[in-house]
Amino acid sequence: MQLNVTSEIGRLKSVLVHLPGREIDVMIPPMMNQLLFDDILYGQVAREEHRRFQQLIRFIAPEVLDIQDLLEEVLESDEGKRLVIRDLEKRKILGRKLAPALREQPAALLAQTLIGGIPHERDGKGELPSFDLLPVPNYFFMRDPQVVIGNGVVVCGMATQARSRESLLSGYVFAHHPLFRESRRWSDFTAGIAPSREHKRMPTIEGGDILVPSRDLLLVGVTERTNRAGVRQLATSLREAGSEVRTIIVVELPRQRSFMHLDTVFTFTSRNECLIYPPVILPGGSQAATVTTIDLTKKGISYSPQKSLLAALKKRGFDLDPIYCGGRSAVDQQREQWTDGANAFTLAPGIILLYERNVRTAEELAAHGYHIVYEDDLLLGRTELETWTDTKYAIQMAGHELSRARGGPRCMTMPLVREDV
Repeated sequence: MQLNVTSEIGRLKSVLVHLPGREIDVMIPPMMNQLLFDDILYGQVAREEHRRFQQLIRFIAPEVLDIQDLLEEVLESDEGKRLVIRDLEKRKILGRKLAPALREQPAALLAQTLIGGIPHERDGKGELPSFDLLPVPNYFFMRDPQVVIGNGVVVCGMATQARSRESLLSGYVFAHHPLFRESRRWSDFTAGIAPSREHKRMPTIEGGDILVPSRDLLLVGVTERTNRAGVRQLATSLREAGSEVRTIIVVELPRQRSFMHLDTVFTFTSRNECLIYPPVILPGGSQAATVTTIDLTKKGISYSPQKSLLAALKKRGFDLDPIYCGGRSAVDQQREQWTDGANAFTLAPGIILLYERNVRTAEELAAHGYHIVYEDDLLLGRTELETWTDTKYAIQMAGHELSRARGGPRCMTMPLVREDV
């Protein structure tokens, strides 16, 4: 496979996802804070919603790949299994007693175990469960552990211990799966990952903070998950590796859980439109982001102040009409930003996926010429997408269980190949 992501809106050809599995079924309320959840999910319903989500994507993209399937294929070879287990041992993520038992597991079970964790068996009854290997329930937010930029990949450095194993597992897939043998690796942030790692002192960067407007331009958020050290490492790596990126627009957001990533307040929807959360993105907003640029054609890393994100994009040829998440009401804007109303996933120019619960956002999209299509109407054949025309669509997916995990359609996807626009 030749990776190719040179925009946020080019027609999707191949995408990486993960169907939530056992890792969300073993969570209990005392684990929620540690594992970054606000609630526990009903796995059976979450999986059904995710399957339907994948079917919606297939109306545009011919290839939808699950990272667990690819990890299983890596582990099917003796060499792949040896490399993965040895690396996890070296990082002290697997103990001496655990590793030998995992070596004996078949590939499918081992892939499931490395994602779903290993509960610690106890003889007593009624005790709180513990784990020999914690699950990684956030892994279905496939946007964050890795990012495809142009024809290469960045393996991310996650900001929390709860998610650090996600980037390791993704790194094994991109390093050892035959699909990605010819792919370039722009940067790998996983070098320091170990149970004792002090994340606050390390460069961190997560995929939800990286948007690719064009071949030579990136947007990168500085948030509670991506720090300035991570931005500097990414900028240096892209320049030294010879990527085509020439400019990075850095968007520093208020440190709030509701704005955990840049794509929770800003996403591209078409060639000349974007979804925004106004208080953060508009200049003069009550929580306005600080925007700077980095010129990768110059020596060193220095930041040039900008008036706003929209102004910085306009300078570089993106004159975007902002569509307000939540519409014009401040109350609705805040409510629907919290439920990922700004986290659109663009399947093709002007064809986007959003949760149906964001009603005011849908009304605002309709006012901008988007046809609102509900998932049942599409999946049951009651309507179709006229992709051969310039008709714009906002596909509303149910996702009532998935949305409780605090991530939207963009969060759950990592494009591998898009058509150039």
